Amino acid sequence: MSQGSSHLHSVVALVDDGSNPFELACLTEVLGIDRPEVGGLLYDFQMCARESKVSMRQSFFVMTDIASLSALEQADTVIVPNRPNTTAPHHPDVLHAIAHAYDRGARMIGMCSGAFTLAEAGLLDGRRVTVHWQWAEEFRARYPRVRVDDAVLFVDDGDILTSAGSAAALDLALHVVRRDHGAEIGACVARRLVFPGHRPGGQRQFIERPLPKEAESPLAVALAWAEQRATEPITVADIAARAAMSPATLHRRFRNELGCTPNQWLTAVRVEHARRLLEQTELAIDQIAHQSGLGTAANLRDRLATHTGLTPTAYRRTFMA
Repeated sequence: MSQGSSHLHSVVALVDDGSNPFELACLTEVLGIDRPEVGGLLYDFQMCARESKVSMRQSFFVMTDIASLSALEQADTVIVPNRPNTTAPHHPDVLHAIAHAYDRGARMIGMCSGAFTLAEAGLLDGRRVTVHWQWAEEFRARYPRVRVDDAVLFVDDGDILTSAGSAAALDLALHVVRRDHGAEIGACVARRLVFPGHRPGGQRQFIERPLPKEAESPLAVALAWAEQRATEPITVADIAARAAMSPATLHRRFRNELGCTPNQWLTAVRVEHARRLLEQTELAIDQIAHQSGLGTAANLRDRLATHTGLTPTAYRRTFMA
C-alpha cells in the first residue's frame, strides 16, 4: 500500500466482550494515531462490536459508542481480538460478519486467542497460524486441519496474520506497517514508540524479557555498538568481545533476553538497512547487498524473501519513494 494513496486503507478492529485492552491499545497506537512525523494518518482505523457497549477484561471499564458490525462490510483489514473464553461458541452474527469480510477480500488479523474466532468462522483450514502458547494444545485438538506454530511471535500467512499474546501485538502491528508502508516508515513508528524494530516474527514466544534487563548492561551496550556497525563485516565473535563475554555466553544471553540468536538479530538489522536502501536509492542490487552487510546479491534475495516474501526488484517497485 502506498502512503500517498488518496484512499486510506481501512482497518476495523472488532471488540469482544472481555477483550484485553492492552492489545487493543497497541493496535490503536500503531495503526490509528495521527503521525505527523510520517505524513499523517497511515490508516483509517476504527473499532466495532455487536453491541454498542462492550465490557473490557475483568470489567475494568466499558467501551461505548463504537461502530456496529456493519463497519466490517467496508474494511480492507479486519482485526479479531483475543477471546477470554475460548470454549464458548461465538455469536453467529460475528462469525458471519468475519467470514463475509474475508470472502470479499479483506485481510484478517487474529490477536492471540482471536485465532479461535477465525477458525470458528471457517477461515483457517490448511493455514499456518500462531496462538499464545498456553492455548496451543487446545487449539490443535479442536482444529486439527490448522497448522499451529506456538513457538513464534507472529505468523504472516499472506491474507491472514496471527500473533501470540500481549506484547506480540506491537510486533505484529509494526510488521503490518512495514509490510504496507515500507521499512523506513516502520522504523520511524518503532522509534516513536521507543520499541525495538528488530524482533522478527520467527522469534520464540516464551522469553524472560524482550530487551536487555538494564539499558546500560554489557549486552545492551554491545547491541547499540553492533547496530551502528551492522553494515560492516562484523561477526558474532566481535559482538561477544564487545560485551566482554564468550560466544557461548552471548548466545545464551540472546536466547534468554531477546528470544533469538545473535546471527538472527544481526541479519534482521542488515535486512532492515537493505530495505531502506531499496526504498531510497537507485543502487544496484549487488551494491545494496554489499553496503547492507549481506555480502552477495543472492544472499540479499534469500534474506529479503524470508522477511518480506518479495524479490528486491518487487520490493523496490512497491516501496521506492
